[in-house]
Amino acid sequence: MQLTVWTYEGPPHIGAMRVASAMEGMHYVLHAPQGDTYADLLFTMIERRDTRPPVTYTTFQARDLGGDTAELFKNAARDAYERFRPEAMIVGSSCTAELIQDDPGGLARALNLPIPVIPLELPAYQRKENWGAAETFYRIARGLCDAQPGAARERRPGPPTCNILGPTSLGFRHRDDLIEVRRLLDQLGVVVNVVAPLGARPSDIARLPEADFNVVLYPEVAGVAAAWLKRTFKQPHTTVTPIGVGATNAFIREVSALAGLDASVAGAAGGSRLPWYSRSVDSTYLTGKRVYVFGDATHAIAAADVVSKELGMKVVGLGTYSREFAREVREAAARHGVEPFIGDDYLDVEQAIAASAPELVLGTQMERHIAKRLRVPCAVISAPVHVQDFPARYSPQMGFEGANVLFDTFVHPLMMGLEEHLIGMFRDDFEFRDGAAPSHLGGGAPASAPEPVAVETPAAPAHAAWSLDAEKELRKIPFFVRAKARRNTETFARERGLVRIDLETLYDAKAHFGR
Repeated sequence: MQLTVWTYEGPPHIGAMRVASAMEGMHYVLHAPQGDTYADLLFTMIERRDTRPPVTYTTFQARDLGGDTAELFKNAARDAYERFRPEAMIVGSSCTAELIQDDPGGLARALNLPIPVIPLELPAYQRKENWGAAETFYRIARGLCDAQPGAARERRPGPPTCNILGPTSLGFRHRDDLIEVRRLLDQLGVVVNVVAPLGARPSDIARLPEADFNVVLYPEVAGVAAAWLKRTFKQPHTTVTPIGVGATNAFIREVSALAGLDASVAGAAGGSRLPWYSRSVDSTYLTGKRVYVFGDATHAIAAADVVSKELGMKVVGLGTYSREFAREVREAAARHGVEPFIGDDYLDVEQAIAASAPELVLGTQMERHIAKRLRVPCAVISAPVHVQDFPARYSPQMGFEGANVLFDTFVHPLMMGLEEHLIGMFRDDFEFRDGAAPSHLGGGAPASAPEPVAVETPAAPAHAAWSLDAEKELRKIPFFVRAKARRNTETFARERGLVRIDLETLYDAKAHFGR
């Protein structure tokens, strides 16, 4: 166990909460101490839900540990059923309650409630949030699907049908991705049988085997359940995630093959403006830009493919915190010719990003902070995220409209960075310097230019100080390579025992590293 100020995933019971909160008519009874109720805030404050998650906590306290905590759980489960009257219930323990080794599943069965009760065994000290969501969805599907396992499925007359699997509460753009994917399926003539977990009732889960195939949007959540449905009910499922124009077209072809339809109905670019920009003159500004990508496996792999294949940038690093999908990320990293990073220590992630010297970082909320410290543009492309990445507007990642959103998300930080660089270059110009009045207002003498101030460099050795002229010249270097130029110059000075970095040192270092 490691003490940290940041984690990319919560414990597995948070994943179970995401599934339960996404569904209708499902209730989660969680054996947990009073402090574990913090999880409600993830949904009400960050996701901005208008209702509390359908979760009942036993909220035992320290003084209860000397008594009968099992009876506390049974009372909580019984009261939850009487108060909420759910169609089904899942029961489990939080990471703290796991230590007292009560058996929520057995205790709930002893109550003989008149609804399905699905026990969850989520090892909090070995697994994390996404695994917990996947395991919960799998257990719910297995517990509620009422068709005969292994029965031969007959193709029904009429249009082909599918289930959409994977969207949950607290998922990155899941709500909008679902709208976009349903639109694609509608254009192809595929009827959606069930969407789950998001918006599904337990009675809907029982109808999953009725569909011809499954569309898996997020393998981190739905991959295990989809594999079980394939083994048990002979339902094939999609393997392509429709993020980016190329992947969306591949998704259309895959769905068409599964459904026996003509893929040309909804092909090409589908109205996306990304392909046009990639062919335009302006796009040459993006060509070869160095990009580091980190996030959950689905979004990280997709983002790397989009920036490389559709925007002409260069992937210099690819990583994930999803250890269950390490193989897929390693294969993707090999395609891009980079070394994969598999891990969930944000300090190690920061070191990997700094070492790759990117000009753009695509990552999670933490990579936004890391990039800010490194003075590199950043865009968020994966959970975990904060409230600003649960926008009220329509902002999908998937489909052709999602490709437009990706284009804006990836390109705008670089464009704004270019503007910032130009402002920095002309900072000392009488019309553009800090403190100058807007030129279009006219009148009045310009304020006197402030004297340049030397900025102390924390990374510099104590005996190598930067002169004012050298600092001023350094600020003219584009922001996205400025940190690297500073490091190279300080290394050059340290190796030669120089105690002062002046203009000559800066130019000598530039010539040395430019060979």
